[in-house]
Amino acid sequence: MGKDVIIACDFSSAETCLNFLDQFTEEKPFVKIGMELYYAEGPSIVKALKARGHKVFLDLKLHDIPNTVKKSMSVLSNLGADIVNLHAAGTITMMEAALEGLTRPDGTRPLLIAVTQLTSTSQERMTADLLIDHPIDEVVLHYASNAKKAGLDGIVCSPLEAGKVHDACGKGFLTVTPGVRFADGEIGDQVRVMTPAQAKEIGSDYIVVGRPITAAADPVAAYRRCVAEFVD
Repeated sequence: MGKDVIIACDFSSAETCLNFLDQFTEEKPFVKIGMELYYAEGPSIVKALKARGHKVFLDLKLHDIPNTVKKSMSVLSNLGADIVNLHAAGTITMMEAALEGLTRPDGTRPLLIAVTQLTSTSQERMTADLLIDHPIDEVVLHYASNAKKAGLDGIVCSPLEAGKVHDACGKGFLTVTPGVRFADGEIGDQVRVMTPAQAKEIGSDYIVVGRPITAAADPVAAYRRCVAEFVD
C-alpha cells in the first residue's frame, strides 16, 4: 500500500455511512470504521463496505489480556478489513498474541498497527492522568519500538511524531496519523495536529481525516483537497 487518505466514517448507523459514501461517484475512498459505527452495526458494516470496493481500517483499539485479544483478533481477521489496531500499552506480549490470532491458517492477515498515545492526549494530561513522566515523544517512540519488536506493521501516532518513528523504526514501519486538519479549519478536540501537506512533508504513510471531510459542505471536494495535498 502506498500513501493514502483514510476517511474516518464516525457515523451512528450504516444508512448514514452508506449515504455519505454514495456521494463519491468516481472514487472508492479508504475508510475507517470506529467504535461508534461498529458497535451500532456489527461485522455487517465491514462486509458491506468491502463489497462496495472500499479498503477498511477497523479502528477498535483492542486492549485486554493477551488470550482475550488473541481470540478477538481471530474473529476480526475473517471480516476482510485491511488494517486493524490495538493499544500498544497492552504490552509486547499482548501484541504478539494479537498477531498470532490475526494470522489466518494460510498465513495471510490484515495489517496490524498499535496506538501509541491518542492525539487528544497532551503532555500535561499524560503526566497528571496517567502518571507517565517521560516526554510524550519518548513515550511514543518507546511504544513504537515495542510494536516493532512484537512484529507489528506500524503504529497510530500524531503526525508530529511520524518522522521520528521512521527514523527509529525504519521507513517500512507504517505511520497512520489522525489529528490532520486543513490550515483554515477548526482543530476540535485534537491537541496535536498538522495539515495534510505538513504530514506529507514529515513522512506520514496514511492520514486519517474525519470532520474536515465528513462535516464539509462538499465532502468530495474536501477529500480531493486532502488527496491533492497529501498524495499527489
